[in-house]
Amino acid sequence: MLLKDKVALITGGAGLNGLGFATAKMMAAQGARVVLLDLERADPAGAAAQLGPQHLGVVADVTDKASCERAAAEVLAKCGRIDILFNNAGITQPRKTLDITGADYDAVLDVSLRGMLYMSQAVIPAMRAQKSGSIINTSSVSAQRGGGILGGPHYSAAKAGMLGLGRAMAREFGIDGIRVNAVTPGLIATDINKGLIPEDRMKGILEQIPLNRIGEPNDVAGCVVFLASDLAKYLTGVTLDVNGGMLIH
Repeated sequence: MLLKDKVALITGGAGLNGLGFATAKMMAAQGARVVLLDLERADPAGAAAQLGPQHLGVVADVTDKASCERAAAEVLAKCGRIDILFNNAGITQPRKTLDITGADYDAVLDVSLRGMLYMSQAVIPAMRAQKSGSIINTSSVSAQRGGGILGGPHYSAAKAGMLGLGRAMAREFGIDGIRVNAVTPGLIATDINKGLIPEDRMKGILEQIPLNRIGEPNDVAGCVVFLASDLAKYLTGVTLDVNGGMLIH
């Protein structure tokens, strides 16, 4: 098994149809002990119970530094170590540039970008102490192509910021045995976009994807598991496209 005896934290992991939970299931199947971090209303404990009794659900708000630190401390107390962090929490909004308010900007950047920073800060000391760790960040094809299908420009900015922050972290913490990489999904079938794309528009989107389908959560999960595992032990600062060929560069 690729992740035998590893402890993996996944933010925004409690949504049963999302990328986080799909990754949690695949990591658990590969031997990891999984901790789902999410807001109380998302019921991370209930989601973790579906994975099995050895897995945990922890309530945490990634936009709050103290909350992230408490979550990391709880995981260390219960599991003894932290090997993998999957910074997956994020929200999107369908806004045009001139319609983005200050509150819109704060909401989107706080969850994706600030959340990535705070949660990484919370786990890196433990990873440094054990001289090993893998951090994987969910960016987006919208960060690379200048806009996605549904998210506004502030979403693209947040996801581009995650790439820059992750690359800088990769340079800083490689000496400590900590690898930092990113996945950039294209259009993936999750609850965040369910029913929001009309059939005629979807036809046009599929014509621009060489594999001629939108992605499934497991398509992304497999790439995250790869980056978390020793199969990727010489990869850091990498951006792994998971978009069916929507963007080839």
